[in-house]
Amino acid sequence: MRPVTLADDLGYAVAFAAPPRRVVSLVPSITEALAATCPDRLVGATDWCTHPADPAVQRVRGTKNPDRAAIVGLRPDLVVANKEENRELDVRRLRADGISVWVTDIETVPDALDSLDRLFSVVLEVGTPDWLEAARREWAGPVPEPSLDVAVAIWRDPWMAVGRDTFTGDLVSRLGWRNVLGEDADRYPHVDVADLDRDGLVVLLPDEPYVFTADDGPEAFVHARTALVSGRLLTWYGPSLVGARTALVAAVAD
Repeated sequence: MRPVTLADDLGYAVAFAAPPRRVVSLVPSITEALAATCPDRLVGATDWCTHPADPAVQRVRGTKNPDRAAIVGLRPDLVVANKEENRELDVRRLRADGISVWVTDIETVPDALDSLDRLFSVVLEVGTPDWLEAARREWAGPVPEPSLDVAVAIWRDPWMAVGRDTFTGDLVSRLGWRNVLGEDADRYPHVDVADLDRDGLVVLLPDEPYVFTADDGPEAFVHARTALVSGRLLTWYGPSLVGARTALVAAVAD
């Protein structure tokens, strides 16, 4: 790769003298993707990066409070961030430290696949991963007409759920489900459980960011059906997309 300047998902120009060899990921989904594709390039990850379970990299604290000193000490060629998961302030400070930061912006399944394909094939120059091609095949095709109404809870006390313009909302629509909060004014609205507790609705209870369990969540609903699902399969983009369709449909089946 000759010296080149590329625009990240937000249009910010990032200069590369050569393909990055030392990468810090501040995004759990992208950490998993890097570990599955070019593990030798990954040198740092957040405490929330749980797949793989124990990558041989330095932890750099959280997605919202990364340890800048630790990141600088790793001498990365590139830090990968996400518009939603990471703070703009941290991105600006890292750039002020002289570190190249590539920011992704992902609100749909196609967004995720295209963004990751560009990261691997254009920025890192490692080609399109096999898992990404498999994910494209699995999630290809038009969005089907909805056959099931769902709500996706993400927190309780106070209860919050997935609203408009989110990756998770797009993913459930591609499963043939209608997010009943998909037209809400907020992307992650606060909700009254009573408004969701109705016949014909399935409330999805993932294990992240709030850890819903059989004893913590379902008891709040009398009329609506609940389904405990993997938060990784529902909210992560990357290798987790492969097989996610079948697993999520099975989890919600009667």
